[in-house]
Amino acid sequence: MASFVPSSPDTLEDQRLYTRARLTDVACLDCLATVGVKKNSEHHTSVQWNGEARAHCPDLGRRTGGRDLYPACPRMLASIEAAARDGQIPIGAEDGY
Repeated sequence: MASFVPSSPDTLEDQRLYTRARLTDVACLDCLATVGVKKNSEHHTSVQWNGEARAHCPDLGRRTGGRDLYPACPRMLASIEAAARDGQIPIGAEDGY
């Protein structure tokens, strides 16, 4: 249960900017699952998985047990690194997000 549910338009916009602004779609070079990626620096990468991507990824599909807090697929991570090297993902928080 959420302890705080934003209702102010300014707060909702801040939430949108923090969680979705500047996301670049990156498809896994192996299974083609697509996630949203943002790189604020060379060492900081945010990855937004959605239900469709999680269901499409065979690595995540093989996992059993409870909810993965930080699901990572090594093939997806390699795909993100390749996209960053190729200049497909902008690096840097230009506007604070």
